[in-house]
Amino acid sequence: MIETERLILRVPRPGDRAALHAMWADPAVMVDLGPVMDAAKSDAVLARHDGYRHEQLGFNVVERREDGAVMGFCGLKRGNPGTPIDGQLEVGWMFARPYWGKGYASEAAAACIDWVWRTRAEDRIVAVTAARNLKSQRLMERLGMHRVVDGDYDHPAFEPADPLRPTVTYAILRPA
Repeated sequence: MIETERLILRVPRPGDRAALHAMWADPAVMVDLGPVMDAAKSDAVLARHDGYRHEQLGFNVVERREDGAVMGFCGLKRGNPGTPIDGQLEVGWMFARPYWGKGYASEAAAACIDWVWRTRAEDRIVAVTAARNLKSQRLMERLGMHRVVDGDYDHPAFEPADPLRPTVTYAILRPA
């Protein structure tokens, strides 16, 4: 569990499923992330992240301290096989629409990055997004990440004509 002044990042519980399913089914949330998901696909995402727990990784529910609202999903995982970041430590996030523009994503992601520097030995953390997802790229820059010069690639999870296929990579190095 990771805590900030406003947030608690914790392993998902069964009671979180409805809020997470609603977020992943929202076309506005998914516009730059991938296709909307039904309940079965959402549960598959949760199961995939449970597979990272043995390393103390996996994305977590982002809960607002003041009222327990499930706002999003944020955390760390290994980069996807078949991509240039295969096996590297990757930070990522997504939030339901009512929680956009309030600094929650940057607060949660920064807390994850800080957790890595305090508890793990990795010297670098990466993040990826669709080349067209300028909001996420701006957030990566606010986190102190820099675009990796040779980090652009076509994400194999998307078909060749899919506008989400062109992907950019950002990275942050362990502070000296």
